[in-house]
Amino acid sequence: MKKEILINSTEYETRVAILEDDKLVELQVERSDANRMVGDIYKGVIKTVLPGMQAAFIEIGMSKAAYLHSSDIGTDYGRRYDSDDGEEEEAPAEIIRKRRRQGIETVLKKNQEILVQIIKEPISTKGPRISTDISIPGRFVVLVPDDDHIRISKRIPSWAEKKRLRKILGPLRPEGFGLIARTESEGKSEGEFRSDVKRLLKLWGKLKKKADQSKAPVLIHKEAELVVSMIRDIFTEDVERVLVDNKADYKKVVSFARQVAPGLKRRVELYKGEHPLFDLYDLEPEIEKMLERKVWIKKGAYLVIDQTEAMVTIDVNTGRFVGSTDQESTIYQTNVQAAREIARQIRLRDIGGLIICDFIDMYNRENRRKLYEEFKNCFRHDRAKRAINPVTEFGIVEMTRERVRPSHLHAVSEPCPYCSGLGRVLSKETMATKIERWFTRARADRKYRKFHLAISPLLADAMAENGTNRVARMMKIHNFEINLVRDTTISLQEFKVFSADSNEEITDRYRV
Repeated sequence: MKKEILINSTEYETRVAILEDDKLVELQVERSDANRMVGDIYKGVIKTVLPGMQAAFIEIGMSKAAYLHSSDIGTDYGRRYDSDDGEEEEAPAEIIRKRRRQGIETVLKKNQEILVQIIKEPISTKGPRISTDISIPGRFVVLVPDDDHIRISKRIPSWAEKKRLRKILGPLRPEGFGLIARTESEGKSEGEFRSDVKRLLKLWGKLKKKADQSKAPVLIHKEAELVVSMIRDIFTEDVERVLVDNKADYKKVVSFARQVAPGLKRRVELYKGEHPLFDLYDLEPEIEKMLERKVWIKKGAYLVIDQTEAMVTIDVNTGRFVGSTDQESTIYQTNVQAAREIARQIRLRDIGGLIICDFIDMYNRENRRKLYEEFKNCFRHDRAKRAINPVTEFGIVEMTRERVRPSHLHAVSEPCPYCSGLGRVLSKETMATKIERWFTRARADRKYRKFHLAISPLLADAMAENGTNRVARMMKIHNFEINLVRDTTISLQEFKVFSADSNEEITDRYRV
């Protein structure tokens, strides 16, 4: 599989695109006014402990308090405790287990200072989610303070390689720290691990010193910016080329490659073409389509993707695809094509949380099994954690995918000011009826008799359709004087009413 990384930077935005076989499969965007937060380490203050929710809210210096659930409190948290004589001592294992069984209120106390790391960015009305399990990622290993385990990435399939990595990392594990071998560690030498661990230990020493000397709430460590973190995580031997269109970012990538993977440095290129880098690969149309509900797939079939607060639903439709054989075969072919495109769209749009995929019903159980295997296989290169259930008899696939930040739809858009995110707006007939009810309320008040009604020209035309002038009818029924104003600046979802005597806007006086 051909894999490339494209890095496009402007003054206000940095974009990193991952291509597999010349097809866009992942896009990460970082803007100057909205930096990434996952991985940031804070020294916070516990504001509220909620035993009923087994959660706590931690003040870390943001507008919204961070959320800490008991499941995100590490098993090694609280190894130190205050003894009866007031001295801080090492907590025995049985005390730790007892505290965790008794609940979060036995581990955390109000106004206590605590070191935490963001594991999920603020989404919608929710603040960031945090964990007491601090981890510092390197090129090949992750350093985990207050731990004593060695773990190997689940994406390394070979048991022999896992055994080799454990043998190498055992002597390298510092006392009081755990190590996690990343996927990129496969096949690496002891020397490469040694230098990675040494660098991470030095970084942790600086962070710990800053945490000890700082008053909470305060940011202790900022995770690497997008370009560096993406190159650290995905620039591996299977990447054929990294193309960068910004000289400063090019130097960052080359410098990083020189430090951790000198052999990959020659694969980094500075793009100097006249046309924009993403236009060269025709990526902009693909990025524009990420906001569309309907996604066309081969032979006229299509997907409909809807994102809600609770879940994301993806519906498969045959559309114009009628097939050339029997119905079951046609449906199976459509579902397979849809499964591949669904997997791509989920990665591309960075959709997380609960996802419901509604495939076209298939009666053949073997076809359902093959579709499930194909769907799982389509995610083999996905970096996010996920769980996928088999296809049900109704053609439904339930899956969850790790969500650490808002999807691209929410990151690059905002709720419609007219429909408030509903996706639909009131019809012209409904708006006309709302206006009529407004004037009915105004008549009951008997305070005003003369009005200026400002509405959209399209709504004004609708109120005069079929030979019936609804404004004239309201004037006759209520004995009002209404001057109709066609205002091109007003949307179809609005209307404004003014008193003709004082020119005061009185719309809200008789609004429901």
